[in-house]
Amino acid sequence: MSMFCYQCQEAAKGVGCSVKGVCGKTEDVANLQDLLLYTTKGVALISQLADEKGIDTAVANKYIIDSLFITITNANFDRNKIIAKIKEGYKVQDELKAQIDTSDLHDCATYRAANENEMESKALLIGILSIENEDIRSLKELLTYGLKGMAAYGEHAWNLGYEDAAIYHFAKKALVATLSEDISANELVGLVLECGKFGVDVMALLDKANTESFGNPEITTVNIGVGTNPGILISGHDLKDLEELLEQTQGTGVDVYTHSEMLPAHYYPKFKKYENFVGNYGSAWWKQTSEFETFNGPILFTTNCIVPPKPSYKDRVYTTGASGFDGCVHIADRVNGNAKDFSAVIEHAKKCASPTEIETGEIVGGFAHNQVLQLADKVVEAVKGGAIKKFVVMAGCDGRMNDRNYYTEFANELPQDTVILTAGCAKYRYNKLPLGDIGGIPRVLDAGQCNDSYSLAVTALKLKEVFELDDINDLPIVYNIAWYEQKAVIVLLALLHLGVKNINLGPTLPAFLSPNVAKILVETFGIGGISTVKEDIQKWIN
Repeated sequence: MSMFCYQCQEAAKGVGCSVKGVCGKTEDVANLQDLLLYTTKGVALISQLADEKGIDTAVANKYIIDSLFITITNANFDRNKIIAKIKEGYKVQDELKAQIDTSDLHDCATYRAANENEMESKALLIGILSIENEDIRSLKELLTYGLKGMAAYGEHAWNLGYEDAAIYHFAKKALVATLSEDISANELVGLVLECGKFGVDVMALLDKANTESFGNPEITTVNIGVGTNPGILISGHDLKDLEELLEQTQGTGVDVYTHSEMLPAHYYPKFKKYENFVGNYGSAWWKQTSEFETFNGPILFTTNCIVPPKPSYKDRVYTTGASGFDGCVHIADRVNGNAKDFSAVIEHAKKCASPTEIETGEIVGGFAHNQVLQLADKVVEAVKGGAIKKFVVMAGCDGRMNDRNYYTEFANELPQDTVILTAGCAKYRYNKLPLGDIGGIPRVLDAGQCNDSYSLAVTALKLKEVFELDDINDLPIVYNIAWYEQKAVIVLLALLHLGVKNINLGPTLPAFLSPNVAKILVETFGIGGISTVKEDIQKWIN
């Protein structure tokens, strides 16, 4: 094999990508990401020792979450940026080593590649398959993917000035644990469940960062048509980047549109003051190769969900933060608290035609936990009166495989007395369907993107309290969750930590779950898969 990766739902043949990633990741980038993760574990190990001596590890903390985020699916395809990040890791390690006793360290904290060839050779030795025991490998990867999801949430919170030292401490402990050759399966299961606890914590932290910075999301009607001005299309999840872009486009004659992951920004009150924040263009991330063609203006990626761009519009793609793609202009990070400089994107937009309209109308969202709780009395009345029989959590991710049409059909076939709770790009399979409402309560309550999944947990816990139930699993809620990448993994672990059972994952179960690990999840938590729409509705709803 020239590479091996099975961290996302698109793992080739349900096993793993061994020549080139289905996501578009080339073998050299995949292997260098493995080496970056290895180097990051070295930073975690040394940083953990430094923490014990009271030494400031703020630089290492940020490096760890950034590096984990860079290796998430569809975030960074830029070989040179990954190499630079590895070299930065060497520097972070060395600066901490100078302050502590560094005898008898693991190879990941001492190895130094002299050149890129040595990096690539080393990467082949420390990849996923270097762990021989299938179950230990599976649990270590499950833990690692949970950490990657945690890092994504943590990085967004950090950008807004919010941190929690306990999250960094756990990330280090967990990364260091994956280095152990003697760790047992039971110990790893414990760490995986603990990761779920910190998943809840980091989601709560990001929720606090977003709401205190931009206000509580509110029910909002979002335009899906276009205006006549040239535009910038912004994707990803970083609201700080969006805020700075909107500030810098004021008075320029350039409009700003969201794409896919950035849609929930429209729900936050603070962004509504920007008159040039026009609406949302297009739908799910995987359709970007056609939708970016017709947008005509530049596209700014703030985080993951990049599909390798076509040559016809690649020169209009810009990246920033953890995202990157070889040949695309990268907007540098903030320096000394100053805003990023988006002038290149704005000037590019001024030279472009306005977007080509691909649809018209509006979609409604903004049903985060604060907004839903304001509807609590109405919802409870509808449940007690029999108007609402079931809530179906259809959160998670979308993807390009045809079998994901299942989720569109499932939403269409649900009885009229069911309400869908969603967060994440999975909603693009059904959020434009005419599903109607129940007594004024929309049948699709969209809390936002995967970054807003915390709202679904808070809503469920509040309903448990309102109905005076002892067990969250006694609620009339069914979990039918689509997954794609590592943020979906941390959402799953967070739900398990909260005690939620009988979660159904699709369209396939993760390839990184060995048969024995999958058996643990099934027997302990009732994790299941999906079958046909008719069978599943009959089994879960009727």
